[in-house]
Order: sequence, then C-alpha cells, then structure tokens
Amino acid sequence: MGKALLLVLVCVSYHLSCVAAFNRFSVGDEKGWIPGVNYTIWEKKHRPFHVGDWLVFYYQPRTADVVRVDEDAYDKCDASNPISNYSKGRNYAFELNHTGRYYFICSYGYCYEGMKLSILVEPLTSPSAPLSAKKKSSASAAAAPPRALTSTAALAATLLAAALLRVL
Repeated sequence: MGKALLLVLVCVSYHLSCVAAFNRFSVGDEKGWIPGVNYTIWEKKHRPFHVGDWLVFYYQPRTADVVRVDEDAYDKCDASNPISNYSKGRNYAFELNHTGRYYFICSYGYCYEGMKLSILVEPLTSPSAPLSAKKKSSASAAAAPPRALTSTAALAATLLAAALLRVL
C-alpha cells in the first residue's frame, strides 16, 4: 500500500505542476490590441507559446475586433471567411489549445497597418518550461493569476485525499 500511495503522490504533484505552468499574455502588453503596435516584435519577445497558454486581447469597443483566420487570409488581411471572430466588450481571452500556428487579424481595416498576429504554439515539454523559458514583462507576469485546477487534477486530488484517509 505504501508504494501505491507514493506513486499516486508523484503523479498528482507532477500533474498539478503542469496545470500551474500555463501563462496568460496581454497581446501588445500595456498598449493592447491597437493600430501602430508591431505584433511581430511582441510575439518574438514572448515566445515560446505552449498549449494551455492564454492570449488576452484588450481593445476599444466598436473600433477593433479579433478575428482568427487561416494563413492565406492572414497574408491578405481578409476577414471574409473567419475561423472565429469576437467584437463584444473590451477584451477577448483565447486559449491556445493545440500545437501549430494561429493567425489573428483586425477586420476594421487596421490589419493593413500591421494589426495582425501570428503565434506558433509548441507542446509543453516539461512542467517548468513555460516559466523558465519565457521572457515576460513584469506587467504580464503580475497580471497572470494562477490557473484553476482542471477536472483531471481535481479528480486526482480527490483520489489522493481518499487514499490518505484510508491510510490514516
């Protein structure tokens, strides 16, 4: 029973460290999602991005939107066939939920002025990779709250608690 409990403890602690390793990035840092920001430089400053990270776009209502498009539409600033779009409120949070490249543009005409973002999302290689590999501004780091436990982590924690109660 002791070895099984130790194995459960190791698995749960590893999983919880992975869950807490994700980051939230404010696109454009303190300037937000507006014309005149070089988002290519912003992306280089914050890479690598990993599955589970979040992009938060802050913008002015009725003057900007966030449109996810494919590579061809990104190159042409064409929002006519979006993968998704968002224009309500003042911000939009988007989870990077798979590896690969994501493309975002503004459909209000600002894309032609550089208001577009291309992000390459990499797999998470170790629990501490995002925190140690990323160069973040203090504003981005301070704004990122701890990530909530996933249902898998919650289940593992519950099972661990039940196993400990049996032992005690």
